[in-house]
Amino acid sequence: MSAGAVAEAVASGQVSAREVAEAVLARIDAANPELNAFTELTRDRALQDADAVDARRASGQPLGPLAGVPFAVKNLFDLEGIVTLAGSNLLRDRPPAKVDAPLVARLVAAGATTAGALNMGEFAYDFTGENAHYGPSRNPHDLSRMAGGSSGGSGAAVGGGLVPLALGSDTNGSIRVPAAFCGIFGLKPTYGRLPRTGTFPFVDSLDHLGPMARTVRDLALAFDAMQGADAGDTACRSDVARISTGAALRDVPELRVARLEGWFRGQGEADTDAAADAVAQALGAEAQLEIEGVAAARAAAFVITNVEGAALHLDDIRRDPDAYDPFVRDRLLAGSLMPGVHYVRAQRERLQFQRRMRAVFERYDLLVAPTTPMRAPLIGAQTAELAGKTVALRPNIGVYTQPISFVGLPVVSCPVWLGPLPCGVQLIAPAWREDIALAAAHLLEQSGVCESQAGQAPM
Repeated sequence: MSAGAVAEAVASGQVSAREVAEAVLARIDAANPELNAFTELTRDRALQDADAVDARRASGQPLGPLAGVPFAVKNLFDLEGIVTLAGSNLLRDRPPAKVDAPLVARLVAAGATTAGALNMGEFAYDFTGENAHYGPSRNPHDLSRMAGGSSGGSGAAVGGGLVPLALGSDTNGSIRVPAAFCGIFGLKPTYGRLPRTGTFPFVDSLDHLGPMARTVRDLALAFDAMQGADAGDTACRSDVARISTGAALRDVPELRVARLEGWFRGQGEADTDAAADAVAQALGAEAQLEIEGVAAARAAAFVITNVEGAALHLDDIRRDPDAYDPFVRDRLLAGSLMPGVHYVRAQRERLQFQRRMRAVFERYDLLVAPTTPMRAPLIGAQTAELAGKTVALRPNIGVYTQPISFVGLPVVSCPVWLGPLPCGVQLIAPAWREDIALAAAHLLEQSGVCESQAGQAPM
């Protein structure tokens, strides 16, 4: 069941929140050994949360919009009483979190029930969903393939039907890539929209948090419940009005849509372009658009990622280098050696690219591009054949996502099925207009162009 359907069934008394929680816990017990999506199952808490919802209903109190809906979070979110791992071995012995992260608390306040913490790439520096310490999260549509990263456990849990909702983080594409590989919907909100308080950081000036779900309505329900500033995150904007994206789904405005070209075509499998073309056509795209400076923007995103990530981790690497996955450690060390002038130039490039994108959105309401240049690769793959060349796989998974998160724009990744594995397509909206991207995604879902399909999790 979708999150919306669960909430309606619980509110009507068709099923109790405890019955839902027990069914979900049983499903996780059956499926997680194969998918490796969860690193911690909060069984007692899920039942306690569910009992609280049932008690409210029994006493006639109003229920929240997510009443009885199970959810799980990437294990960089604080969950009270649970050690926040951030996919690492280094943090496993630190004290458990004393309180929930604000986004977790807001979902619980809306009636959701907490099922546990999800596997992820170490310290979120990952596009594959492979973790050297806890094993790879597996794609629910083909267990030999990657779930994507770094929110791989979130993608596998939702795509495999273990939970209807999950939270992830996105620095360079870490919500959108797993959404694309696992065939679900993922929302990267505008930078500064949702507070990151109570989460382990990666790159402060690029980190976003957001939901992943099997329906667009579920994304909207979760996003609307989580909106609001928090003093613990200075990047979270308190001067931006809340929006009702759920209401926007009911009345999709006429949109000026463009299919991104140039950098955003021909860098991967033909079907990834075909999926984006199908979405653009379904939305009535009126133009094909090439944006200047995308390659420079992506290069600058790499520089900022490496330098800010290195600044966060350098002391720990010096103290205990062997605690890190070598793939992660070596990239962070490279960032520590980056000349400062490159970081300054990267930030200047960011400002210039932001100006270019603002000018684009004076002409268009929505941009369409592939999410990834390929479908989910095989676990363990190190290279890929892209545009007729053999390239390193890991950095090139994010070739289409990095330039967009670089300037903090809201994006919904939508699943398109042109074969046995899904492709992802990005719907990119102007800053603070998540409602536009979600409304367009809902239209595509209703027309059957985009849809989620449950994966191989045992029934």
